[in-house]
Amino acid sequence: QVQLVESGGGLVQPGGSLRLSCATSGSIFKIYAMHWSRRAPGKQRELVATITAGGSTDYADSVKGRFTISRDNAKNTVFLQMNSLRPEDTAVYYCQASVELTTTVGRYDYWGQGTQVTVSS
Repeated sequence: QVQLVESGGGLVQPGGSLRLSCATSGSIFKIYAMHWSRRAPGKQRELVATITAGGSTDYADSVKGRFTISRDNAKNTVFLQMNSLRPEDTAVYYCQASVELTTTVGRYDYWGQGTQVTVSS
């Protein structure tokens, strides 16, 4: 009923930048909080950034001051601007959305398929 499609990942040198996008589509009445998380090889998934429907944001300590989450409510899209990238930022990045559907009552969480970010020289 809802699809999330991430894009923008790739290979970048340390100190470089990438901008991830996550487009949401389907039977959407309203999108509440949206999140970016990541999973590095051999590690647990880490919540990286959150943005509420009203635009309030929160970040993991490991990315504060380097990453910026934003959203375009008209396009149901969330972004993650990543600057000053480090090798330890290498991971698969996932977006997540808390969605109220047009077809049923309640909020449901949906995930994208992930996009690989590799930071290496």
